[in-house]
Amino acid sequence: MTVEDPGATSVAVRVRLDIAYDGTDFTGWARQPGLRTVQGVLEESLSKVLREPIQLTVAGRTDAGVHAEGQVAHFDTVAELDYPTLLHRLARFLPKDVRVTGIRPVPPEFDARFSAIRRHYAYRLTTAPYGALPLQARGVVACRPGVDIDAMRAASGKLLGLHDFAAFCRRREGATTVRELQRFDWVVTPLDTSATAAVSEDSGRLLTAYVSADAFCWSMVRSLVGAVLAVGEGRRTPEWVETLLAQRSRASSVTVAPAHGLSLIAVDYPADAGLAARNAETREMRTIPNAEGCCGG
Repeated sequence: MTVEDPGATSVAVRVRLDIAYDGTDFTGWARQPGLRTVQGVLEESLSKVLREPIQLTVAGRTDAGVHAEGQVAHFDTVAELDYPTLLHRLARFLPKDVRVTGIRPVPPEFDARFSAIRRHYAYRLTTAPYGALPLQARGVVACRPGVDIDAMRAASGKLLGLHDFAAFCRRREGATTVRELQRFDWVVTPLDTSATAAVSEDSGRLLTAYVSADAFCWSMVRSLVGAVLAVGEGRRTPEWVETLLAQRSRASSVTVAPAHGLSLIAVDYPADAGLAARNAETREMRTIPNAEGCCGG
């Protein structure tokens, strides 16, 4: 890996990073002075390796404690890169709780944030009476045994589609809370899969919510999970969840699920020919026809 002569004409190359991290010991993705963040650690490492200031644009800014298995970011550089060598150097250079799993050149129109078609999250719960196993404890949240998974699935289904999710979002000035929720379902896995295991919930189950949308607003996924979990525990009905869609401000009755159960698992992008069009589309204001009180931005 070499750097071009400063006196020569340099053409910046856009580079895509695929990233995984354990968010436990990070104060979220976004760079913050004096705090350990994923962006800060990655930019510092890349800047040292490439010997130039690197600034990352990310697909989704995760909150403190939230993990990622399929985060995506991009940066521009004038360095001549040997991508396999750079990947191996970063593996030695980065701390153990963040990994760059892929690195490659992309067209200049590629934007990790604005080119994204949809983002996929997983939220993991365990109903085991002893809680989460030690090796899972940083990524799995313990919940009440015996939750009604059918009621949770019914509640989740009522939230699918294009809606104003203001009741589930922490408002940011000038930002819209209109989103298209494309997937919200639950996969149940027995924790004891041995042939002699009793067909019961005594040993607990792993409940994984898969949530996909064109985009998410601040704390939206954790609020969706918290609301549906209240249904599973019998404290609310599936119909209550649906009524929340009529609210135009954050609902105090919705409990935000703990951060460590959430992980960004994938981000989808169009083919290269569709990148520019997708960037323009994403920047347009999202609205629901005839919706009162809908915010823009």
